[in-house]
Amino acid sequence: MAKTLEFYFDIVSPASYLAWTQIPKLISETGAEVAYKPFFLPGVFEGAGSASPITVPAKSKWLFHDLNRWAKMYDVPFVMNDHFPLSSVYAMRGLNNYLDSDKFVPLADAIFKAMWSENRNVNDQQVMTDILNVVGIDPVEYMEKLNDPESKQALVKIGEEAVARGVFGAPTFFVGKFMHWGQDRLEFVKQDLLA
Repeated sequence: MAKTLEFYFDIVSPASYLAWTQIPKLISETGAEVAYKPFFLPGVFEGAGSASPITVPAKSKWLFHDLNRWAKMYDVPFVMNDHFPLSSVYAMRGLNNYLDSDKFVPLADAIFKAMWSENRNVNDQQVMTDILNVVGIDPVEYMEKLNDPESKQALVKIGEEAVARGVFGAPTFFVGKFMHWGQDRLEFVKQDLLA
């Protein structure tokens, strides 16, 4: 019986992007099903008493070097976004609004690529309109949903759920009760999925 991989992520996290690029391969190798958990990373940092690695200069310098090496190893395009850091609250709220739709994966994929391989500002309305048009989502409908109180609460709820489970950063994976943090833990994730 296929196991479920729970994948907590935020598009503002370059490590989440790298993990995202490896999910299809992981599914192919394990037969796992994926439960996507898009959250707002700064809210999780606050709730967990954690912080972004970029707030520590020495760690930040090392991190970007390391991310480039992982991207080369995975053979995926990666650029440090000139607009980083930026608030991902609208993008993550938008993704949550389409979580149960067949548009979710294409939308997340397009936003990730815009951020981390095309160096685009996903908070720019024209950039998002272009993405939505390519994915086949009505930009007017998308924008209207962003300010819906239920949409706001859904994003808060998934963040609270994450913190309650011990999540403190992105990406984070769960296979049953076992938690893994960081895209560099995917081999351990795979082992748990195959166990």
